[in-house]
Amino acid sequence: MPKQKTHKGYAKRVKVTGTGKVKRPKCNGSHLMSGTSPKISRNLTKSALVEGVRARKIKALLNK
Repeated sequence: MPKQKTHKGYAKRVKVTGTGKVKRPKCNGSHLMSGTSPKISRNLTKSALVEGVRARKIKALLNK
């Protein structure tokens, strides 16, 4: 049986940490940011964690 390929779209968007958690960037931080307060802009640059069943499905797509 052939090996499962890594989903390249997800591999470019998320990272798996050393402890196995899935990190993703926060959304709505790329453009049209002039009306957004600096506090919200700063918080959008930080990464967020994916939890639960969704994290398990992403790890399966990344072969982790």
